Amino acid sequence: MVSEIEAQAAGVSTNAETNKERAMDSTGQATTSETDENAVSKVTAEDEQSCQDVFDVKIQLPGGDIVDMQVSPKELIQEIIQVLMEHEDSCHRTCFSLQFEGNVLDNFSELRTVEGLKEGSVLKVVEEPYTIREARIHIRHFRDLLKSLDLTDAYNGVDCSSLSFLNNISEGDIGDSLAHENNGKKKKRSSTEQGLEAIDCSPPDYILPGSMERPLQPLQPFTVDSKPPQCLKSLMMSGWNPPPGNRKMHGDLMYLSVITMEDHHINITASNRGFYINQSTAEVFNPKPASPSHLCHSIVELLNQVSPAFKKNFATLQKKRVNRHPLERIATPYQVYSWVAPSSNHNIDCVRAEDAYNSRLGYEEHIPGQTRDWNEELQTTRELPRELPTDQLLRQRANFKINSDFVGASTRGAMAVIDGNVMAINPGEETKMQMFIWNNIFFSFGFDVRDHYKDLGGDYAAHVAASHDLKGVQAYSDLDIEELYVLGTVVLDYRGYRVTAQSIIPGILDRKEDQSVVYGSIDFGKTVSTSLKYLTLLQKSSKPLKIMRHMVLDEKDEEVMLCSSVECKGIVGNDGRHYILDLLRTFPPDVNFHPLYEGDTPRKCSHRFPKPYRHQLCSLRPELIEFFIQHKYAQFMKIVMDKTKSAGSKVNEDAANDDEQQGVDVIREACREVGSVLDYVFDMRFNSDVYSSVLRFPESQYQANQLQKRLLGEAASFTLTVQIPTFIKSCLNHIIVPMDGKTLTEAIHAHGINVRYLGTIAETIAELDDRQPLDYIYRIVIMEIVTRSTKLILRNYLQGVEMSALSAAVSHFLNCFLSSYPNPVAHLPPDELLSRKRKGKRKIRPLENGDSTAWTTMTPADLWKQIVQKTKESFDFTLPCDSVDQLVENFHLQKVSLLREFCVKTGIQILLREYNFESRHKPALTEEDILNMFPVVKHINIKAKVANELLSKAQITIQQGGLKEGVVLLNEALVQFNSVYGAVHPEIALCLRLLARIKFILGDIAEALDNQQKAVIMIERTLGYDNSNTVQDYVLLSLYCFASGQLPVALKLLYRARYLMLLIAGEDHPTMATLDSNIGIVLQAVLECDLSLRFLENALAINKKYYGSKSLDVALSHHLIALVHTTKAEFRTAMQHEKETYTIYKLLLGDSHERTKESSTFLKHVTQQAVNLQRTMNEIYKNGSLASLSHVQIVPPGVDTLLQHLNLLNGIIRINLSLREVEGNTNSALEQDPALQATEQLEDAVDGQIEETSEEPTKGAAAAEE
Repeated sequence: MVSEIEAQAAGVSTNAETNKERAMDSTGQATTSETDENAVSKVTAEDEQSCQDVFDVKIQLPGGDIVDMQVSPKELIQEIIQVLMEHEDSCHRTCFSLQFEGNVLDNFSELRTVEGLKEGSVLKVVEEPYTIREARIHIRHFRDLLKSLDLTDAYNGVDCSSLSFLNNISEGDIGDSLAHENNGKKKKRSSTEQGLEAIDCSPPDYILPGSMERPLQPLQPFTVDSKPPQCLKSLMMSGWNPPPGNRKMHGDLMYLSVITMEDHHINITASNRGFYINQSTAEVFNPKPASPSHLCHSIVELLNQVSPAFKKNFATLQKKRVNRHPLERIATPYQVYSWVAPSSNHNIDCVRAEDAYNSRLGYEEHIPGQTRDWNEELQTTRELPRELPTDQLLRQRANFKINSDFVGASTRGAMAVIDGNVMAINPGEETKMQMFIWNNIFFSFGFDVRDHYKDLGGDYAAHVAASHDLKGVQAYSDLDIEELYVLGTVVLDYRGYRVTAQSIIPGILDRKEDQSVVYGSIDFGKTVSTSLKYLTLLQKSSKPLKIMRHMVLDEKDEEVMLCSSVECKGIVGNDGRHYILDLLRTFPPDVNFHPLYEGDTPRKCSHRFPKPYRHQLCSLRPELIEFFIQHKYAQFMKIVMDKTKSAGSKVNEDAANDDEQQGVDVIREACREVGSVLDYVFDMRFNSDVYSSVLRFPESQYQANQLQKRLLGEAASFTLTVQIPTFIKSCLNHIIVPMDGKTLTEAIHAHGINVRYLGTIAETIAELDDRQPLDYIYRIVIMEIVTRSTKLILRNYLQGVEMSALSAAVSHFLNCFLSSYPNPVAHLPPDELLSRKRKGKRKIRPLENGDSTAWTTMTPADLWKQIVQKTKESFDFTLPCDSVDQLVENFHLQKVSLLREFCVKTGIQILLREYNFESRHKPALTEEDILNMFPVVKHINIKAKVANELLSKAQITIQQGGLKEGVVLLNEALVQFNSVYGAVHPEIALCLRLLARIKFILGDIAEALDNQQKAVIMIERTLGYDNSNTVQDYVLLSLYCFASGQLPVALKLLYRARYLMLLIAGEDHPTMATLDSNIGIVLQAVLECDLSLRFLENALAINKKYYGSKSLDVALSHHLIALVHTTKAEFRTAMQHEKETYTIYKLLLGDSHERTKESSTFLKHVTQQAVNLQRTMNEIYKNGSLASLSHVQIVPPGVDTLLQHLNLLNGIIRINLSLREVEGNTNSALEQDPALQATEQLEDAVDGQIEETSEEPTKGAAAAEE
């Protein structure tokens, strides 16, 4: 039964993925119609049997060509149309319908509704007349086909294009990618068929252990044929557009100008019947058809007839396009930006130009019918039915899609606002106070514009309030309470400015703020309103968010009840919906960074807490609140048990009837001791307003407020005394292994620790007696402190720079930050350009503040002085450095890692080339090296709840040993993920990674390879090609390649992973030991023993440093080195290493463990071989004969043995430690160990044999060489 379910689930997964991949647009974008997404969304449990109902139909193209297609009865007609637009033979067609037996099929109907459709039926493609819209779609689709292999959009960060280099690294050799050749027959290129000598395994020098070179060029590897063939020199909209009235009457829709590769300038008319060449020139308008007259329904067919070069190159382009992995082409849900890009030519692109003028520069809101009412769409999707599982799936999909679209539109709008392309709605105000509306989205700056935050930290508080508000929106959005609505919210940092983008509440712009707010306060508590409806709605959220209901006094000294912080505002829109906004104090304050008010009891905290901070909006993370409540609940249960136990010992027979009352008293006392807000049940809540300097509380609230202050003090102390030590312990035990600033931040956030505690973490690590195992963590923490502090300086620096000087200013800043050149000089734009620009009056006020040339006076010494100051202000960490060279020397950091971290955090894109930051003779960067600046975007994340539940269930099932049941659950989760997120998402990659691992364990290596390949491409495209997850996924993919016999590919993948690791964190990192061990094993498999030893010995050194000399990791390293020395017939060295392995296994695992026994056997074998070799050498020395060489067995370890070691290294299998076995082992037991004693006796025998030949070593060595 299980196998049947597994087969069905696998079938659904494959069917869903096939539909999705077939529906991908060739441009790498999701198609304009969402039917491909909806088709996947409809895959539910009842669809599992649909894979049994598939049948084949024939599609007849114009001209008679037939395309065979396998379809399902539940597929939409639109899906088949999308497949045809993707198919190699019909991809150039866009304006057509499908007909069956003379009847036109409705695009949005399912195939099962078509009467008479059965196996072998013929569907006919019929060309339809064009409209202006269809003609534009056709031109856009044609342009997308021409650019399908072009990476320009990915480098420019547009249209959700992003980069993946897996295919370039592997050179297309992974698994089924070879099936495209030889009529679909897969060519096997295992090492055995090629011959080991054919494998080129030597890595580049910069990959080798010990290399200090960190080049940037290999970050984006390009193959020889990666440049796409050029089909046209240019394709432009003609200046003769739009057609005059008389030509419209003849069916003309638009005109195009084309320059072919043969340098022919032709003008094309798009008419309702198709495309033809007209007689117009650049100077003369003549719409009559040229001679010879070619009328074609597709522009590709027309150009094929007039340009042989186009015909040849377009065919080549199509073959390459079809051979690309489908996941490389589909758009990602959110835009991913690359911090480096190669230099590229800027080519003419009519669609890009049209997009820029129609939607990118502020004209979008003026196009009738084209703007979207974002608020209505966001709230309508929340109101979709949620009763049935299918309803929930469609609702989540709709929520995710609209949120993704809103983030994209907000990003474009924010960039347009800061670039000066949008008119402010209050243009007369000061720049910082200006507000904007673009495309029905409201934009405001992160400045304290009306002294709202004057007492809370000014601009610093206003800046952080935006991100706190977003966290609140995320919290309420996750709760998903009916009738309670939050605004679509996106927070962006771009060119030194923080912009908040929000959807617009209907009617809010027509009313004054004080008239709109029916709940909360608009002045931080001076005036307070409340509403019964809002109290009812917010009461539902207060329990899950741990918010305490409390009373405050309004301006009339009347008591007002609140179920949120006072800043939270409730506004009823003209649509009748109840909105909440300004959720910046959703979570309680962190009193470690809160000033002490008069009357408060000082809190005793370590590390000089409480500390002053630049703003007073520091709040606790939701993760910390969860951990703290769990901690308090454990205390509560202990108190209850202790009191029950003590009361039970005093109980007498007469008191039997009072047991129930006694239990109530115990609970009440325990609640009081732990600080529960209720005295009859454990219930922890927090009041975010308790430290407000403006709010007034009634006397009845005094006791509750004192309890709240006590609780907040305990929570703040809990961060320092429990969570930070727990995080450091997790790092010591290698439960957490951060690689860069992003993974470090994620790890501390998972522990509920805010980034502002980084200085405390650094101090705690520095104070440890033995901090060597945490060296890499310390380095990453310091790098994060420095880059974050420098980012704060850059923010203010960029606000004083005008657009024409932006690249010069950024390059100057980077030189001052990272270059060893002592006196970098800033280059101003030419004076004549500046003067001309200033002569004209600008309608839109520029955002620059103050003197626009002040940035030119910055020197490295000035910048580093500011950095030291900022690290102290922001993290209370004293940085003992006054230059980048001193920083690198003191903390062993890499400049290239600093550059990467800083560019990613600030959105800077630099030119892909080698930078010499060490030069003292010239600056490292010029203004030509700064290619672009991108926004750093924060938004809420919509989760696929059912899919995540299935994934968690699968993980638990797998941990309990139910692998096949786990595969069934993973396939179900995959279908759900695809239904909600589409085809590409990091969570889908996580699911695929786990599925690949289980398939590998079950022996299905081909499936494991396929799933892991998809996971790698998804991670590269959604998280970044140099993300730390990418490194881990490359290693796993190399393991599956090794298992399938693709040793060269496995090595390429491992070299890539090592290169990325060097760039991200350097060589001194625990993950590098795993990488080097993997590389060493694969090199041993191809008999590159000397090279293998270099990597394995480096892994051993790193393992000793970070895991200790008596750890299982070190034992495995010794064993791997012993294997290589055995292959080289260096038995004595092998024996020494294996002895270390055996000693550690015996100490940690005990005599009876399988690993200890295996090591003992191997140690005896190696020792015996050492004796045999020495005897053989003696015989050669005495007799001069080589006949005795047969005594020595030099058999390299088999691939299965090496694969088992790779599995152990990569966590596929684990060594289980038994505490009983460990406790029984002592050093004295090791001394009496018979295996070691036998080994020592054999060693003595070897020594004896050596003494016999010591008289003439040269002769013995020469014989050995023979």
